[in-house]
Amino acid sequence: MDLIHPSVQQYAEDYTSADNPLLQEVHDFTIAHHKEAIMLSGRLQGKLLEMISSMIRPRRILEIGTFTGYSALCLAAGLAEEGKLHTIELREEDAARARAYFDRSEYRDRIISHTGNALDIIPGLQETWDLVFIDADKPAYVDYFNLVFPRLRKNGFILADNIFFHGQVLEEPVKGKSAKGIQAFNEYIRSRQDIEKTVLTIRDGLYLLRKL
Repeated sequence: MDLIHPSVQQYAEDYTSADNPLLQEVHDFTIAHHKEAIMLSGRLQGKLLEMISSMIRPRRILEIGTFTGYSALCLAAGLAEEGKLHTIELREEDAARARAYFDRSEYRDRIISHTGNALDIIPGLQETWDLVFIDADKPAYVDYFNLVFPRLRKNGFILADNIFFHGQVLEEPVKGKSAKGIQAFNEYIRSRQDIEKTVLTIRDGLYLLRKL
């Protein structure tokens, strides 16, 4: 399902700042060689992540789901001085490729890459988060949220990606493990009274959450 009309998407990209050379390389390699390239954030969403991070100026960012490193590089652009970004990737091949890109970036000493199951890794990260980006295993979104929320500072932000899940959450009934996981997460977030929330209709849907 094309959630955004292709001509609207193209127009938006035409009027959005270009990627720097390293981000363009990450994008081009992923599109050309990765069988799951659809998972790449892409320039429009990537620039939004950079903008949000730059507005917040976070000291600590957590990214759950590194993929090939594109979104981490976008988020890292807004880090405060002495800020750090922790990113977690389950698949070693993707994590290794992302680390290679991080090592070539100006954020090489500020991005900490973890490989493994985020549900196991997050409890060991003794940080207070200013910004969290959730973009990993969809059925685990509620679990990820509940792990990070207690360590999110007041007025801290969580971004959750793919909350439309290719339009499958619009179907009745919702089918498929991932789509059901996303729908359960969306319903859970809607029911909570301790966060402010808004849905951004960009790409595959982005939930923007602020801790009250």
